[in-house]
Amino acid sequence: MRIVFMGTPDFAAIVLRGICAAGHEVVGVISQPDKPKNRGMQMVPTPVKEEALKRNIPVYQPETLRNQAILPYLQEMQPDCIVVVAYGKLLPKYVLSYPSYGCINMHASLLPKYRGAAPIQWSILNGETETGITSMHMAEGLDTGDMILREKVAITSEDTAESLHDKLAEAAVRVAVDTLRALEDGTAPRIPQTEEASSYAPMLTKELGEIHWQRTTKEILNQIRGLNPWPGAYSYKEGQRFKVISAKQAEGQGAPGQVIAGKHRLIVATGDGALEIMQMQMPGKRAMEASACMQGNHFAEGILLGE
Repeated sequence: MRIVFMGTPDFAAIVLRGICAAGHEVVGVISQPDKPKNRGMQMVPTPVKEEALKRNIPVYQPETLRNQAILPYLQEMQPDCIVVVAYGKLLPKYVLSYPSYGCINMHASLLPKYRGAAPIQWSILNGETETGITSMHMAEGLDTGDMILREKVAITSEDTAESLHDKLAEAAVRVAVDTLRALEDGTAPRIPQTEEASSYAPMLTKELGEIHWQRTTKEILNQIRGLNPWPGAYSYKEGQRFKVISAKQAEGQGAPGQVIAGKHRLIVATGDGALEIMQMQMPGKRAMEASACMQGNHFAEGILLGE
């Protein structure tokens, strides 16, 4: 089967690597254009592009898919199937209908829940204990196509968006390989999604990271884990913004945001109890253990954070 792979970030690069390792013929890769990053604003290739070039797979980076922009490329590559993983744009009808086996997508949720751009983070933010990978026959809607295979992945109380990303990427490789095998064998099912059970996982914004201490301890801990590493949870101490990288439930009561202990441990009251900040990052400093950070930053007991 001749495959064109469409994807952009690390998650997609891991799946591309797994498909190639399984022996599938990836004849071409389509990825988003390179973007400038870091202080020098140098153009940085996408992770999928880097993986493809390591394997001598030609890479195409169109600015747009509209107006049949990539039709000549598809006619040249003649893919039997297009595998899409976190490409970053909706595919127009002429792309979806081109390959004989269609376009398939690996989505990082148990569809129809968490359609959209950030399913990994929102599953943690919303306190889910389980998520997974779903492969589907792509349709014109956003993650609305008929499902093929699903693999469940547990979300532990220690998982961050970063660790869950890695677990789901491994599962996505297995699902992708099994899905391609089912397509070739003619055994790939078409399981319609139910709209009643659907939910949406919108793009993340930096504003989502602000901690509102009147929320419950569990909600705040989910926020810290779900937004790690980006955009990160944060609060304010006397107008100075700092990041909260990790925390755990603690004993104590007080006004929401009040520092209950601030000498050797940093314990803060929440809407229904308290949490202890374990790792944090002050402005212009590196991330460190809260106990070490507090040696140079005074968190007086009784002050209110978030102001």
